[in-house]
Amino acid sequence: MGKSEDNYIAVDDDPKDMFGKVMSIPDELIVKYFELATNVPLDEIKKIEKAIKDGENPMTYKKQVAKEIIKIYHDSAAAEAAEEQFTKVFSENKLPDNMEEIEVDSVEIKLIDIMVNNKLASSKSEARRLLGQGAVKINQEKHTEETAKLNTGENVLQAGKRRFLKIIVKG
Repeated sequence: MGKSEDNYIAVDDDPKDMFGKVMSIPDELIVKYFELATNVPLDEIKKIEKAIKDGENPMTYKKQVAKEIIKIYHDSAAAEAAEEQFTKVFSENKLPDNMEEIEVDSVEIKLIDIMVNNKLASSKSEARRLLGQGAVKINQEKHTEETAKLNTGENVLQAGKRRFLKIIVKG
């Protein structure tokens, strides 16, 4: 686990981000994450390892390890909420219930600035890369241009898989 491996979980990550990061690890790392990042007893981890080898769905154990990690840095309620949110967004393909919200005066916006100023991208170059890769959606439609024309009222900007922003255009 580490930044260079692109599979680290920061202790100050939001529970939803922690959950999403764990769900994206390869199946073969599930047991290692249980061993190194949770307080689950070793005998229980051995049972989990055997269950995975015997063909049980690894997704079940990824969810469990994610919740165990979140419980350490947040609490049980945050772990349950993160799982619920993950299921809603990724399994049911719905929008998250809670997302940051901003208001803008114009229907025409500069996406790169909005993305960087609201932490949907760490830099303008990352924002351009996301746009170029088709990883940016406005109201669930892919968007590749640096500027966008929004609808009056509510709009949802998504950058990548887990970053969402509600943009309210004042009418």
